[in-house]
Amino acid sequence: MKLTVIGAGNMGGALIKGWAKSGKVESITIADKNEQLLAQFKNDYPALNITTDNIEAVKGADVIVLVVKPWLMKLVLAEVKPHLDLSKQIIVSDAANFTTGMLAEELGAQGQYFYVIPNIAAEFAASMSFIAKGEAATAESLKTVEELYAIDGDTLTVTENLVGPGMMMASCGIAYVMRYIRAQMEGGCEMGFYPQQAKQIALQTMLGAVSLLKETGWHPEEAIDKVTTPGGVTIKGLNELDHAGFNSAVIRSLKAGLK
Repeated sequence: MKLTVIGAGNMGGALIKGWAKSGKVESITIADKNEQLLAQFKNDYPALNITTDNIEAVKGADVIVLVVKPWLMKLVLAEVKPHLDLSKQIIVSDAANFTTGMLAEELGAQGQYFYVIPNIAAEFAASMSFIAKGEAATAESLKTVEELYAIDGDTLTVTENLVGPGMMMASCGIAYVMRYIRAQMEGGCEMGFYPQQAKQIALQTMLGAVSLLKETGWHPEEAIDKVTTPGGVTIKGLNELDHAGFNSAVIRSLKAGLK
């Protein structure tokens, strides 16, 4: 596969690093206007092709992934449109709220268009990516996109109306999880641990919780029952979270970006 990624910022960079580290993509070309950033990528991953020219980047590519700011998408698409071969190339929008319908409006109805939202853990093959296909996209193209993003973590193919909620849970959700970890660290410091010790404890606890659910297939409440005893300390802490409206706050944070 010959892959082109336009945009090498935080999200694009994470995807590129994940794909480059894997060694599973035949050819990766990065296009970005930041020459210093491109030079750093080339230094870290010599096999990458780099360019500041979007037009040159799209020529001959099998899959073109656009990871630019949403308000720049129309400008980039207008620039590269005359040089695309929509009969062969797959076009992926990784720009928030820039859907397959919008790609069709800019490039024409008959194209292999996809709207995909990953997250920055892609660099470590730990992303959660949501994939929605356009109306004209084939099953073969979908398989190609699924396999590409599976290199960088888990994928879930959904209808386009679920990509936004998925983004709130898995992309924005990373920030919410970080806030919980930070709060746990602060609590640990208050109880006597040094900050780095508190960080180690918080991270390992998070890893343990995730591993437990993945390996057992339990519902979270089943795992909670295993560590909650009558009159014990765990139930006291859980009740404090409930008194503070923890569940409601999490749900409201997830829905906030959809308003």
